[in-house]
Amino acid sequence: MSRGMLLFTPVNAEGVVAALDLPQTAYRVLFALRSRSESGGRIEMGQNQIAALLGLSRPSVTSGLRELILARLVTKQRNGVYRINAMLAGYESTAAAQRAIDDMDVDDRLDDPDFVARYHRAVEDYREQLALERRKKLRVA
Repeated sequence: MSRGMLLFTPVNAEGVVAALDLPQTAYRVLFALRSRSESGGRIEMGQNQIAALLGLSRPSVTSGLRELILARLVTKQRNGVYRINAMLAGYESTAAAQRAIDDMDVDDRLDDPDFVARYHRAVEDYREQLALERRKKLRVA
């Protein structure tokens, strides 16, 4: 983020983010990413950098990022490059914020009444997938 440039967030989304009831590490990672993101929410920061910044282990950061991705608060563009949900990102102008929100996938919108429920379903689906993979490995072994 360019220091000295004031960025603003287009919506007050803290209530929705709090309602997700994410693990503490996920919130810490989210706030670290938000505080260092460019206008529009893009951030280049590897997991090792995030871990060092927060005093966490890399596996803890990986777990936190996984939760943020399941919650659709962060997307991974490639290794070390992430993007914060457009409704949480900071912008240089209201026009830039409006364009970003207009371009959003409806499932990513924090003002969708099913947003929190979709996160909880995504977590359940992820856990079921992990359990299925474990059972497959046990059968092979």
